[in-house]
Amino acid sequence: MIKDSASRISEVLRKHEDKILTDWMEYQLADVPPGSYPMKPAELREQSRRFLSLLSTAIFDGGTTDIKSPEWTGVREMLASISKSRAQQGFTPSQTAMFVFSLKQPIFEHLSRELGQDAGALAREVWNSTGLLDKLGLWTTDVFLKTREAVISRQQQELLELSTPVVTMWGGILALPLIGTLDSARTQVVMETLLEKIVQTGSAIAIIDITGVPLVDTLVAQHLLKTVAAARLMGADCIISGIRPQIAQTIVHLGVELGDVVTKATLADALALALHRSGLTVKKILRNESRDQT
Repeated sequence: MIKDSASRISEVLRKHEDKILTDWMEYQLADVPPGSYPMKPAELREQSRRFLSLLSTAIFDGGTTDIKSPEWTGVREMLASISKSRAQQGFTPSQTAMFVFSLKQPIFEHLSRELGQDAGALAREVWNSTGLLDKLGLWTTDVFLKTREAVISRQQQELLELSTPVVTMWGGILALPLIGTLDSARTQVVMETLLEKIVQTGSAIAIIDITGVPLVDTLVAQHLLKTVAAARLMGADCIISGIRPQIAQTIVHLGVELGDVVTKATLADALALALHRSGLTVKKILRNESRDQT
């Protein structure tokens, strides 16, 4: 049974589907420079045609008041799919929302032609279709934004992982150069990455270089100490390098106790100490001496 006044909207959609589709395509591409739309016109037309078919059926079976009812499942699923794919294809929120909102004008025009002699019925159908498309447009935007947030979150996680590379400086010696702010989330990534590398390589010494960390406060110092403690539990000693004069003064003023953690001013100094602990020495070979050996 056809519910409420939605019968006229569904009737108009089915009766004038081809013309509405053509007009709708024009409205969707109206403000887009030729060739700049992120989707091929043929693909957009097929997507629009399928949506019109689902929309007409949903209105006929479920009315226009509740788009969360079972009758609207197909429409919701299609809009969710469109929003997610467009979020990944580089569409803007406005372009995605306009997929629904641009349908208003073609529907209004055809409702006006069908009901032009009955002002009351026309006003009622226009109001119903406006409310319906507004709900669908907001649904589409919500899904789009949630998808974008998920993409951004995933990219941030990937950047965190890329920004914490663990380098093998020598057999049994690892180096972890840190660049940028060290917060709780990044500390967790740093700790996991370092511990995994210690397990993989069986290294006994890890150098944490903070030359690229712009600010060291109490929280950052605590994060460093946690990382050092975790590495020790895995059997590796840590050396913190990159302690600049300003950072040293800050740590003293804050009253941060680094305990027995060894610190060095530069990565080179830390590497020299790590080599010494490993029973290795670095010797400078003069040119003449090098030639004699060959």
